[in-house]
Amino acid sequence: MICYDPLWKTMESKNITTYTLIYKLGFSPQKIQNLKHNKSITIYTLEKLCRVLRCTPNDVLKFTDEK
Repeated sequence: MICYDPLWKTMESKNITTYTLIYKLGFSPQKIQNLKHNKSITIYTLEKLCRVLRCTPNDVLKFTDEK
């Protein structure tokens, strides 16, 4: 299962909120909702997150054994 816990820590360390992602950086509210509920996102969204946060995919998601 994919978990986005690293994303929230990365955002906090860079002082970026979900508000900023939606209203200033152009992410759709549905994408943010998917992230909050550990649902799938596209590689394009992952790339965009990494670009705006200046991080790697490991700073956005991790794989867990939980289902």
